[in-house]
Amino acid sequence: MLKLILRLFGTSSLLATIFVAAPQSWMADIHADLGMGELPDAPVVGYLARSTSAFYAIMGGLFWTVSFDTVRHRTVLVYLGAALAAFGVSLYAIDFAEGMPWLWSVWEGTAVTGFGLAVLILARREPDSTGR
Repeated sequence: MLKLILRLFGTSSLLATIFVAAPQSWMADIHADLGMGELPDAPVVGYLARSTSAFYAIMGGLFWTVSFDTVRHRTVLVYLGAALAAFGVSLYAIDFAEGMPWLWSVWEGTAVTGFGLAVLILARREPDSTGR
């Protein structure tokens, strides 16, 4: 089960690669379609969108990499699970404070928190590298 969720979440995270190089017009259209108005045309906006997408893609690759040997990477997986669960909770606060659409806020926070908790619980059930 742990390998499956790592690979599913990893694949969905790798899809962010599209937005590293997507035309600005795509991001502006999505922004408007989500009811957030006109996407600001400032360098920091494009930088944050593209660098965050690249970071999600890197994390997706990491999830895939550790999925091939969950026993060897147990310590990393326990850390990732706890860190992602905490990150998911912080996303609720960030999203609501920044006025993100309600559905976005609930989906993102729940998905990341749930994934983190699932990884944490399942990784803790894995034997460590000594077989315990």
